[in-house]
Amino acid sequence: MRRFVSTIFCSFALLTAGLGQLGAQTFERERPIPYPVMYPDGYQRALDRGTRSETGAPGPNYWQQWSEYTIHARLDVDAKRLDGTTKIVYHNRSPRPLPLVMLQLIQNHHAEGMVRNRPAEVTGGMHISSISVDGEAAVEVGRGNAIEYQFFGTSLMIRLARAIQTGESVVLDIDWEFTVPQHGAGGRMGWNSDNFFYLAYWYPQMAVFDDVVGWHTDDFLGSAEFYMGYGSYDVTLKVPEGWTVIGTGVLTNTDAVLPATIVQRLDRAASTDTVVHVLTPEDFGPGTATRRSDSGYLSWNFVSDTVRDVAYSISRESRWDATRTPVGDRDGDGEADYARINTIWRESAPRWANGWRYAQHSIDFLSRWTGLPYPWPHMTAVEGGGIIGGGMEYPMMTLIGDYNGASDTALYGVTVHELAHMWVPMIVGNDERRRAWMDEGTTSFNTSAGENEFYPGQRWELGNYQGYLQIAGTDYEGELMRWSDSHNPGPAYGVASYAKPATLLWTLRGLLGEETFRQAYHTYIRDWAYRHPKPWDFFNTFSRVSGQDLDWYWRTWYYETWTLDQRVKDVRLVPEGIRVVVEDLGLAPMPARLTLTTADGQTIKAEIGVDAWLAGAREADIVVRTTSPVIKVEIDAERVFPDTDRRNNVWERT
Repeated sequence: MRRFVSTIFCSFALLTAGLGQLGAQTFERERPIPYPVMYPDGYQRALDRGTRSETGAPGPNYWQQWSEYTIHARLDVDAKRLDGTTKIVYHNRSPRPLPLVMLQLIQNHHAEGMVRNRPAEVTGGMHISSISVDGEAAVEVGRGNAIEYQFFGTSLMIRLARAIQTGESVVLDIDWEFTVPQHGAGGRMGWNSDNFFYLAYWYPQMAVFDDVVGWHTDDFLGSAEFYMGYGSYDVTLKVPEGWTVIGTGVLTNTDAVLPATIVQRLDRAASTDTVVHVLTPEDFGPGTATRRSDSGYLSWNFVSDTVRDVAYSISRESRWDATRTPVGDRDGDGEADYARINTIWRESAPRWANGWRYAQHSIDFLSRWTGLPYPWPHMTAVEGGGIIGGGMEYPMMTLIGDYNGASDTALYGVTVHELAHMWVPMIVGNDERRRAWMDEGTTSFNTSAGENEFYPGQRWELGNYQGYLQIAGTDYEGELMRWSDSHNPGPAYGVASYAKPATLLWTLRGLLGEETFRQAYHTYIRDWAYRHPKPWDFFNTFSRVSGQDLDWYWRTWYYETWTLDQRVKDVRLVPEGIRVVVEDLGLAPMPARLTLTTADGQTIKAEIGVDAWLAGAREADIVVRTTSPVIKVEIDAERVFPDTDRRNNVWERT
């Protein structure tokens, strides 16, 4: 990608300078030309400081913050209350001193008077009873203390007595509680039927402070999702006996909370490719599903490292199936490594009996497709009908609806989609709040690839094309680079976040060729694993690996709502062969890939390159030599590019 240069302004100046001499005569291009992508100021400063690079890779001075969490929480299942304490050791790895810190309180989405873009249950949000910094109490702003805090929507600001210098850390201790909403955080957590809780976005968490923007304090409004930093977690959840807990991380006290029979089944699942029924209806209840406790409560301890969040399933009447799946060679020793697959589901969701198969294939396939082995010890898919309809992702976890009224293919599709999120944004940690397309679009692309392997014989990616083309070129469509919460409600957000960016990745794959695309895609994932890429890192990586200036592609498809519509205008015999004229009726420039069929059954491939349209033309032609009469000419016969009107893509001799 090149920077926006002054020669473009000079060219415009030369054109306009002569208008006074020409009187009423004006110059008008036949079509708009995509101009180079311009970097926003924050990204340009990151380039200048060496934290980012023009190649798309992290710069030599790249940094990001780190947090260590110790969380203790207790769930009152009858009152639907969660109370806890969070200790955060926040490390400042940035080159700047930080006079304040910002945290996310997503549960405040449910507080009275919050700005939202969809309805939400009002529970009062998160109540903070105390905050201390390095052991010194903080008070609400305005009370004259050296350490003060203030709430801003779903954010919490803590002004420090002394700035955190580069290389230093600060210790935050926060006591909190909240009523668990039934459908929390836009249907991404909550409870159902008094036998199931799903805890997500449930504790005070550090906001991201990055090298491009600084503190990210965009409110959670209910639609656009999350941007989180990486850290380590030590989580202890105290829940009633008989309720099983599964979640992000490794359970460290297995023998203290699970009976020996259940532990043996889990051990067996770690060495088999077929399903092991770890927990069945015959096992439900204290003493069989879990150990017993004199207090009636058990404490479950989970630890995890280099994750951006933690979430937990808490259930007393859910089946637990487990198996293993290959993930590739994690450590380079030439041997296949494995991860355990867990599926948690209730009798009310019988379609989930095959959920383990869907998760097993998904993690295996995605480890191969992305070029990056699944890194964590387990992947757990949880049925949460009554809380969620579709699915939602968390590190090592996903929450998915019961899918009773759907098909097996639909349940596989949502499973592979949510599990694909383990790579983006759980590993490649982009900002979902502002650029939902970077994770949802990439994940939808990965989803279709998984469906193509699991259910071969049809091109599942064409569903993305159809979704995009339904609103392409209408007033409903918004450009991808618009902040996600700023899209019109309804189909505009979904198309801009899912269908269109997925379509553009398939289109880019067709444009560059499978091998070049694969190299660029794998490079991007490896370079930005456990880091925070911005759109321009993504753009620059593909331009670098492909060896092409792709600014025209990014500008056309990500910054504009231009559409593609090429038609075969004329086919005629000329002395040199067959002359094909293609007219470009849309605004989006793309190569015109032609397939000519001759009377003797041969097919001939030809292409009018994108440069013809980038020069401002509306028509371009090509002469193809053939000894047999041409009976058919078709543009993009492989259906790689998202042409809005394929009826004019074909010419046939009559």
